[in-house]
Amino acid sequence: MSARGVIDETGTGRVGPGAPSAPAPDRIEGGLSGERLVLFTDAVTAISITLLILPLVDLVPEAASAHEGAGEVITGHLDQVWSFLLSFAVIANIWREHHRAFSTVNKATRSLTVWNMGWLLSVVVLPLPAEMIGAFGRDRFVAAFYYAVLLAGMVCRLAMLKILKGNPLMVEGDGEETRRRIAHLYTDSYVNVIAVAVAFVIALAVPVLQYWSLLLLILPGRVRLTGRRSSR
Repeated sequence: MSARGVIDETGTGRVGPGAPSAPAPDRIEGGLSGERLVLFTDAVTAISITLLILPLVDLVPEAASAHEGAGEVITGHLDQVWSFLLSFAVIANIWREHHRAFSTVNKATRSLTVWNMGWLLSVVVLPLPAEMIGAFGRDRFVAAFYYAVLLAGMVCRLAMLKILKGNPLMVEGDGEETRRRIAHLYTDSYVNVIAVAVAFVIALAVPVLQYWSLLLLILPGRVRLTGRRSSR
């Protein structure tokens, strides 16, 4: 055997002569638990949802310096208020869905961490198109930007749930019950991706419905409720 030898994935063991090489699996990260991943995700999401209010806060000194009435901070900037409320509701909803899936995850793999960072990137970027909605109104580019960011986050969540679906041991709880729960969440997420894609098309084709089409995001809840009733 040559002096190089073959070292296993952890760097501590050796493989015997003639052993076939294989690609390293998506192993569980030794330095990152599921709890730490969730805490980090919650912290970043909390910061992002807080940033949404800052453009409205900046309107107060502007209104005061222009000698406007206090009420005009709201009534004179309804587009900014609308974009704030819309994006607050969207981030709150996608965080809730993320929490449903990750509240009992106790292990993290490389791929799960990478996809979660992609999901976080979409959450961090979302305040930018939200501010652009307030500034430019029903602009087609802004709508496309907003929906593209939202869709990217939905795809990342679907990829994470696919990983959990294939590795139920990463989630705490009874094996069979855990598999069913993750399978239901995966179905919900799949429907969400389709709903956002359809909303994206509607937003570009019918400008008057640009952001009302986000109501399609209630579809997974309706599908879940119907499924529960039919199973009784």
